[in-house]
Amino acid sequence: MASVENMQNDHSYESNKLLNEYLLFHYGRDEDVMPYSFGPVSALSFPVRCVTECVDVERLPAAPRALDLGCAVGRSTFELARHCEEVIGIDYSQAFVDAGNALVDAGQLNYQRMEEGRYSESCEAVIDPHIDRSRVSFEHGDAQALREDLRSFDVVLACNLICRLPKPMQLLQRLPDCVKPGGQLVITTPFTWLDAYTPQENWLGGLKAADSFSGLRDALAIGFDLVEAKDLPFLIREHARKFQWSVAQASIWTRRG
Repeated sequence: MASVENMQNDHSYESNKLLNEYLLFHYGRDEDVMPYSFGPVSALSFPVRCVTECVDVERLPAAPRALDLGCAVGRSTFELARHCEEVIGIDYSQAFVDAGNALVDAGQLNYQRMEEGRYSESCEAVIDPHIDRSRVSFEHGDAQALREDLRSFDVVLACNLICRLPKPMQLLQRLPDCVKPGGQLVITTPFTWLDAYTPQENWLGGLKAADSFSGLRDALAIGFDLVEAKDLPFLIREHARKFQWSVAQASIWTRRG
């Protein structure tokens, strides 16, 4: 059975620790991620909610295609495959891509859930057998330099990606080509601007980033109409007593014809 042990290298997004955290974030059972009844349970299952709460499946045409940018270890990618005949997940982390492809091949993947100190529990990421895994593929790629033939998708998802790009405008300017007229674009982001990822001069909303959504809206205005904007909380567990609770802004757009 596949495991995460051979899916690491030196990049910060390639460590086993982070890979295990993201596998738990994407595939962990609710009670494994948040064992406390008083915890923020509304923030669980974020990668699933990015699809169920943001993609209008009733509007999808026959044989739809979807693109999941910054897919991480791929839960949203697989969820899109419930409704789309072809789904491509792209991530900059080779370890994440390898984990996604291992799940395509085997339908399951062992990983470790950190408890305390150096003690961890073994867990298993499992793909719902009702999902046709043959519809899904993962590949390594840079969202700022997508290959030219990635065009005309019915759904494009970019979850918690924008504020991790050195030059987010390069992706935003490419998105009109990625989404076919009438297609859906979903962007979620907590707008956590950090110099380590994005130079200040490239922050949406300016150096003080007082209104990042205004910068996002202006960037997409040339090709998209805003359908809805709403808050989507999410929770990442680091260990049994430490969690990251954040609120992403989700914006849903339609590509103009």
